Amino acid sequence: MFSPKFIITNKILRDIGKIEASKEIIENAPLVPAYEAKFRQEAIIRTVHHGTHIEGNPLDSGEVKDVLEGKEIAAKDRDIQEIINYRNVLKYLDRKVTISASLFRNSEARKGRVFQIFEKDLHQIHKLTVDKILSITQAGKYRKTQVVVKNSKTGKVSFKPPIAQEVPKLTKDFFAWLNSGESESIHPVLTAGITHYVLAYIHPFVDGNGRTARALATMVLFARGYDIKKFFSIEEYFDRNAKRYYETLQEVSNQKAASLSDRNLTAWLEYFCEGLAEELARVKDRVQKLSLDSRLKGRTGQITLSERQMKLVEYIETYGSINNRAWRSLLPSFSDDTILRDLKDLQKKRLIKKKGSTKGAVYILK
Repeated sequence: MFSPKFIITNKILRDIGKIEASKEIIENAPLVPAYEAKFRQEAIIRTVHHGTHIEGNPLDSGEVKDVLEGKEIAAKDRDIQEIINYRNVLKYLDRKVTISASLFRNSEARKGRVFQIFEKDLHQIHKLTVDKILSITQAGKYRKTQVVVKNSKTGKVSFKPPIAQEVPKLTKDFFAWLNSGESESIHPVLTAGITHYVLAYIHPFVDGNGRTARALATMVLFARGYDIKKFFSIEEYFDRNAKRYYETLQEVSNQKAASLSDRNLTAWLEYFCEGLAEELARVKDRVQKLSLDSRLKGRTGQITLSERQMKLVEYIETYGSINNRAWRSLLPSFSDDTILRDLKDLQKKRLIKKKGSTKGAVYILK
């Protein structure tokens, strides 16, 4: 039976503390629905772009956005297919976690326990990841041959995963642990980090292992209450310094250990927690900038604003107030009469108030 070996260091504790603080702010920020939708869409684009770029996909974020919107771009078919596939993986995670969580909440027999993630989820994620890239005999099927991980620049073998014959048992043992009481007693961020490392180490498939490992780790976070409004993309952190990402994985994988359970995962978990803490801190800062004054949440709840009104509120939150000179620069395509109607509507919604009169008036948050 697999059982991970690691130490809860001061660094891990500090970063989990940062994660919890950011999570609290993000989940309770009174964002208008339009901003929430925008944040989620941006996170999808970042996740798909960085999750494939770290594996060598050359498309930039603008091209990825175009592909996801169904636009034609000049690129290799495989590169485009990888983007489409990873978007489908994210759709699968979202759908599976949403449905499973609903069923789980309605099951008294399972009350107090997290819902389970199975090997079939791993197979389906891999199948979606390599759709139209690998053959149907390899997609979603464990490898039958030995594979090695090479440095893409030097060609040197950096890691040799377990032999193919060991893959089914290692994977089965891991999922038995993932759905055990021991796993449930560990902080979800650590469980997700362990999931990522173990699947990257086992390397169950001939290709697509990195994307599959990261996707299943994300599924663990989502399933255990850490979807955090789906505003984040830890893949971006990994991709910003891909060299460190791979070196940290290899540092643990190249330990002299008798079994997977004997490997000390501490260095990897420190890195994983640091990455999520940094990503969520970035999201938190942006959410705080764009969210409405928290004092208004209980009084007004969710408010529907137009795109112009959102820009006006964002400007007032950033700079403290707005006057006619500022809004002409912010929204040069619209007349003063149009902006004044927007501001009057915001006053009616009790979001802002007017100070002064005539041309010298300024508007501030109420």
